[in-house]
Amino acid sequence: MDLLKKSPLIADIKVNPHDRVLTRQELEEGVKWCDALMCQLTDTIDDSLLALNPKLKIVANFAVGFNNIDVKAATSRGIPVTNTPGVLTETTADLTFALLLAISRRIVESDKYMRGGKYKSWAPMLLLGSDVHSKTIGIVGFGRIGYAVAQRARGFNMKVIYNDIEEKPYAKDVDAKLVSLETLLKESDYVTLHPFLDTASNHLIGEPQLKMMKPTAFLLNASRGPVVDEKALVKALQNKVIAGAGLDVYEKEPEFEPELAQLDNVVIVPHIGSATIETRTAMGNLAANNIIARLKGEKLLSCVNPEVQQKN
Repeated sequence: MDLLKKSPLIADIKVNPHDRVLTRQELEEGVKWCDALMCQLTDTIDDSLLALNPKLKIVANFAVGFNNIDVKAATSRGIPVTNTPGVLTETTADLTFALLLAISRRIVESDKYMRGGKYKSWAPMLLLGSDVHSKTIGIVGFGRIGYAVAQRARGFNMKVIYNDIEEKPYAKDVDAKLVSLETLLKESDYVTLHPFLDTASNHLIGEPQLKMMKPTAFLLNASRGPVVDEKALVKALQNKVIAGAGLDVYEKEPEFEPELAQLDNVVIVPHIGSATIETRTAMGNLAANNIIARLKGEKLLSCVNPEVQQKN
């Protein structure tokens, strides 16, 4: 906000004063008057919303993902859409590995056990978990975040395999091998999801895929909720089809399948993949600098529909 306030190109700024997502009516009122819109992943920016302001110059998303925005509609209206790639890569990879360690070593269960006054003495079978070191990790989607997760996995001497639409030249830097999704699911002890969300990746992991996994394997999702069929995952966890899961995102956020809260073999956190002071500040700065660049008529730092920028 300080960057925007200091810009001589910006005369007025209105900020959501509530610690919650704006209602549709509030969002519509906000869009009507502005030249630039900075929105969150929880804000639905569709064609009908964009139609309320023909003078809108930019939509700057405070997120790396942009499935909340109708990019095609924005492009048809000549509005560039920006996001915040790169700055949250390492932090999201950290969170992914935090979920991996938490579920494999039963950290949440152990915390509850201690707080509940149940710990009486050490015992050889008490809260046994699963090793992480030297195991196989399968990474679905080997972009920036997938690669960063692989770097951390190598620190644990893990074997890295990955699935993507194409072989990545940088995979050799972490000794990662490209395999089919079926092979990845069958061979991995840990399956972590980092694909781009589109029609192809929607419900990429459902009942058939979960049944391909080892009964001792764990599923991790810090990408987008709809990548996983959440109802199918609940059944798989209840029936011990897989050993457990670590989730940062959900199919219909902020709602999630209520049964997840009753299961001990899943760790659930509220979409905190990028939630550090340093990273959220960097995301905000990137979004703000995109707005300033647009108002100056300069090249945008990150644009998901660059064809609009080229025309303008």
